[in-house]
Formats: sequence, structure tokens, C-alpha cells
Amino acid sequence: MPLLTRIRGPRDLDRLNLEELNQLAEEIRSFLVEAVSKTGGHLGPNLGVVELTIALHRVFDSPRDKVLWDTGHQSYVHKLLTGRQDFSKLKMKGGLSGYPSQAESEHDVIENSHASTVLGWADGIAKANQILERDDHVVAVIGDGALTGGMAWEALNNIADAKDRPLVIVVNDNERSYAPTIGGLANHLATLRTTDGYERFLARTKEVLERTPVVGQALYDTLHGAKKGLKDFIAPQGMFEDLGLKYVGPIDGHDLEALESALAKAKRFGGPVIVHCLTEKGRGYQPALQDEADRFHAVGKIHPDTGLPIASSGADWTSVFGEEMVKLGEEREDIVAITAAMLQPVGLDKFAKRFPKRVYDVGIAEQHGAVSAAGLATGGVHPVFAVYATFLNRAFDQVLMDVALHKCGVTFVLDRAGVTGTDGASHNGMWDMSILQVVPGLRLAAPRDADQVRAQLREAVAVDDAPTVVRFSKGAVGPAVPAVRRVGGMDVLREPGTDRPDVLLVSVGALAPMCLEIAGLLDKQGISTTVVDPRWVKPVDEAMAPLAEQHRVVVTVEDNSRVGGVGSAIAQALRDAGVDVPLRDFGIPPRFLDHASRAEVLAEIGLTAPDIARQVTGLVARLDGRYDRSAADAVESARD
Repeated sequence: MPLLTRIRGPRDLDRLNLEELNQLAEEIRSFLVEAVSKTGGHLGPNLGVVELTIALHRVFDSPRDKVLWDTGHQSYVHKLLTGRQDFSKLKMKGGLSGYPSQAESEHDVIENSHASTVLGWADGIAKANQILERDDHVVAVIGDGALTGGMAWEALNNIADAKDRPLVIVVNDNERSYAPTIGGLANHLATLRTTDGYERFLARTKEVLERTPVVGQALYDTLHGAKKGLKDFIAPQGMFEDLGLKYVGPIDGHDLEALESALAKAKRFGGPVIVHCLTEKGRGYQPALQDEADRFHAVGKIHPDTGLPIASSGADWTSVFGEEMVKLGEEREDIVAITAAMLQPVGLDKFAKRFPKRVYDVGIAEQHGAVSAAGLATGGVHPVFAVYATFLNRAFDQVLMDVALHKCGVTFVLDRAGVTGTDGASHNGMWDMSILQVVPGLRLAAPRDADQVRAQLREAVAVDDAPTVVRFSKGAVGPAVPAVRRVGGMDVLREPGTDRPDVLLVSVGALAPMCLEIAGLLDKQGISTTVVDPRWVKPVDEAMAPLAEQHRVVVTVEDNSRVGGVGSAIAQALRDAGVDVPLRDFGIPPRFLDHASRAEVLAEIGLTAPDIARQVTGLVARLDGRYDRSAADAVESARD
């Protein structure tokens, strides 16, 4: 019987000897490759932490001891060792989350989250343990990539303040976040990796001096007394120790004996300890190790033997942006690019290859990236900061107070905007069009297709006195959606040819095909509909109010929170213009959404063509004073 099938909880590991533990590690790697190749998911990070996770659960007693994972990309092994071995629906509706999940297990403390937060969590839990006089242990696992985030260092500053508060910080150092980690911290950790270290130096020196008559022992005592200065010279872990943190390592993150010894030592210390573990992302799977871009950080469905994708989804939004950035870079020497440790995922890899001196990877530091962009703009260039929509939340203050207040020409490109689905609550980009509405002077574009990505990116970088934002969806980009004509800066996608149409349907971004489907369903009910794409949703186009006044009702559809979103902004603009037309806004409800496919999430929240057409049919019927249930139900039969 495979050892993995006998593991139902962490304490089952206690019965295994070293040979069996190493066998279990190999079984886990084989399981991960086989399972994740069928569903997609974070493969490389989990292959790299197999031994580390086994050692953590051998030394610490979860869930009494709290084992915390930064971001959670590397939590699959933890799931396997805590009784969750059905990966058949990983990241799918009704299946396991791709991140830790409180709903799944008492062993999971932090839900799927953004990077660099785990040390703050650990600091708070350790303080609570101290106040309540509990002897539980807190272990925080953080990657070297996440240590580039400012929040991690804010937490370290606080953790180091209490020398008697137990807290173990495991630095999972694989030299990468998505791509290779860069910056001053990365250089420092590289020095720690490559040095022989103080302990080895001192041991060798002691051996020599003890053979030296008379003065040998005295010299050794003097040398040992000079430990701090010598240690900084030989192995500069002093950066951590200067903060007041005990440092253990570097440890081979694939040597179970060494890991358990180091973790047990840290557990006994009674204060904050850093255990520095060197791991190999993608370990044991040759296709991952050969992938220089990100070591199979996240994969779709792949052939397990070759690592090649099973099917190509065609051109996606990200690649369209990336190709246009290269063209812009060739035309304008002042265009520079910024990424927060995600060069390839946001499509800037081709730009970096073509213009290596004009791209800046700031690490997992969106706040710094935004302020640095303001500085670049002030210095005379035009920065394009490409970032996932959900991660821009972290830099809101900097967008507001540094970029917008100073009228800096910075373009933010938001990838994976709207419902992304399978990565769950923290990764849906559903807040950007709401939180950015309050930023004075900011202009926000929502392209509906690839042609508009190219056109609106160019319009954005032409603005040099205010922040601009271009946001688009995740995945494959569909065919072009042509415009019938333009009104002001807005594209009319469909018009019914009547003098007084019933509905003005405002389509935002990638939802244009769905909005055209809605119009078709309404047409079958005798409801005439104009479909308009505002293109730039902030500020609201001046032509919106006069156009709305020509219709009986306005309906807005957006892949963003209904609270404070585009629908709210248009409603306010109509009120300000004195246009008294009923408005119904459709969008994402203000709640965190469970992981599922994008289509399943949209269906669950009622953001589909039949759902919206049904409600609009009822709204128009009420205006006519003839509403009944059958009028709305007729939409379903028309669709069928």
C-alpha cells in the first residue's frame, strides 16, 4: 500500500522512519504531477516544499500549533498531510481550493491571500498567545520573493521587539517568486547561500588552534568572543540578528534530518527565530526544472510526461497588451515598464527582452511600484505599471496621494480584471472600478476586445498630466466587436432604428458580447435596445446623459462590484444632468466569491444574458403598467 494513502493527519507521520519519510516525499511528488496535470494549479511551488512540509508537521503539532503559509501557493502538500487527498476537482466548484481554506480544514488558518502578509498574521497570533498565556507555537512560512514586500519588513520590525515571544519564521528560499527574485534582499540571501558560514569556519579554526601549544585555546576564546563581527564578515546573516532575530541556516530544504533538527532547535528557543531553508522550485519534475520562466509556478492542464499544454486557448488579453507594449516601446523612447515580481504573467517579458534597460521589477511591492512610477513620470518618462487588478488594491493610497495628487502621467494596466474564478476570493479583480472612482483626475478605460486594448492603451499613454488605467479580463480574448457609430467618445454597438428606444444598455469592457445577446433576447420580447460601450468609464462621457434621455430606461452591466462602480457613477452623472430616467445596474454583489469557473461564478451571481434580460423585461413591463411573471419567463423560451 502506498504510504500516502495511510496519511490521514499529521500525527500519522510520527510512525514513519527516515527511509519511509523519503519514500513518502517521492510519492507526494508523483501524486502532485499526476493530479495537477489534470486540473491545472500551482505545481512548481509545491514540488519544492515537500520535505519542508513533512518536517514542519513532524516537529509542530497542527492545528494546536499554527502553521501559516504566505499566499498559499505552496499549500498542496500541507493539504495532503492533513487528510485532503481528493484533488480530482482542485480549484473547481465543489472541490478543493487552490489555497488554504478555513472551510476545508482546522489546519488552515489564513484563507487564500495576497503575498507578504503572513508575518503580520504570525505576529498577531503570537501576541495573542502571550496575552492568554498559551504555550502554542506559531510558524510562518514565507518565500524569499514575498520578503521583497514592505509589509514583511514592517512585521519583522515588530516581531523582533519581543525577545521572549516564541515565533518561528521559515524562509523558503528558492530564489524565486514567480520569476527569479531580484533586488538587494535577493543578493543578501544569495550571499548566505554561497558562503561556508561562520559555524563551519569557527569549527575548522578551533580544530587547528586546539593543536597549537599554549596560545591556541586563548586565541580561540578571543576569536569566539569576536563572534558578532567575524560572523558578519564570514556569513552576513547579521542583518537578521541586528533586528534581534536568531538565525538558523542555511538548511538544505530537501534534507529531512537537517530540517527536523533545525526546526526543533527553533521550537525550543523561546523567542523569534528565522530558519533559512534552501529549496528547489519544481524539484523532481524535469519539465518544471527546465522552465526558466517560472518553473511551472502555475500551469493549466498539461501532459504529465512532457509538461506540454494539452490545448492552446488562442490569443489572450495579456499577450495582446504585451505585443502592443513592444510596438509602443519602439515608437517612444520614454515608455518604461514596471512589474511587481510578475514580468511574464502580466505580459511584459517581450518588452523586457527588447528593452532590458527600460523595465523595472520592484518585487512584491505594489506600493513602492506606484510611488516609483510617480517619480519616473516626474523625471520625464512615461511608466506603464502592469499589475493584476486585485493587487492594485494594495497601492490605492499611492495612486491617490502620490500619482493623482501630483498629476503624474502614469498608466496602470490591470490584468485579470473582473471575475477570474478558479483562484477564489482574493484573486477576483472586482473592486478596481469602484475604488478608483474616487480618485480625482484619473481616467479609466475598459476595452471590449483586442482592437480596443491596443487603441485604448495608446490613448492612455498619450496622457501626461494624470493617471490612466486600462483594465481587461483573464484568458482568451474573443473576436472583435465592431461599432455602428461613435457618440462623443462612446461606441454604439447596436441601435434598434426607432425614434424612442426602450432601453439604453451600457456595456462595460469584455461583457460586450453578452450585452449584445441580452439585446437580442429583449428584441424578441418587443423591447427595443441600444447597446453602447463607453470605452472610457471614468469620467462618464458628456454624451451619456443626452443619449440616456432618448430612452425609457438605462441598464448598466459591469464585471465589477455594483457598490460604487460604473453603474453608480452613471446614475450620479444622470442626476447631475437633470436626466430623470430609471436606471438598473447589474454587476458583482458585495461578497467574497467561492472558487469555480468564471462561467459558473457569473451564473451564480446572475450575471448572464438570460438572467439580465428577464429582469429588464420585468422592468419595462412595470413602466408600461403590465408586469406579470409570464412576461419575464418568456425570455427563457426565446433563448431556447
